[in-house]
Amino acid sequence: MGVIPQSLLDKILVPSEIARRDWQGSRPLVFSNGVFDVLHPGHVVYLAAARALGAALLVGLNTDTSARQLGKGVGRPINSERDRALVIAALQSVSYVTLFEESTPCELIRRCRPDVYVKGGDYDIELLEETRLVRSWGGRSLAIPLLEGYSSTALVQRIRGHD
Repeated sequence: MGVIPQSLLDKILVPSEIARRDWQGSRPLVFSNGVFDVLHPGHVVYLAAARALGAALLVGLNTDTSARQLGKGVGRPINSERDRALVIAALQSVSYVTLFEESTPCELIRRCRPDVYVKGGDYDIELLEETRLVRSWGGRSLAIPLLEGYSSTALVQRIRGHD
């Protein structure tokens, strides 16, 4: 394997760095989270739309353990947390990536206090604990419409021959 460019590694933050980091140059800060297991155009368009809402986009990535707890299916995630972090970090729209082990990214959100929290349109944003948290300090929370026809689960099923 070739050498991973330092510019990619610099975008991957250790969770403990989040609270110590000075986010002022990154305001408004947008935060989103997910597994992003098998990257597809829907993810890319979604993250570009999220980034357009602020000066920087921080993506909280579920660790392998927390992703398995979400019930995505047998053998998921397919890509390791390290590989997923590198792929997400390589996207131009993504400013930073960090991992989280918990069932929700609320602790990360408390640490960085984003101005905007976004999720895909398949979530009811009003029901999320993350929304209440971000709004508690005056931030906003919104759902971004999904690009129709794309799903990691459907893609994995197609690859495995389960059309």
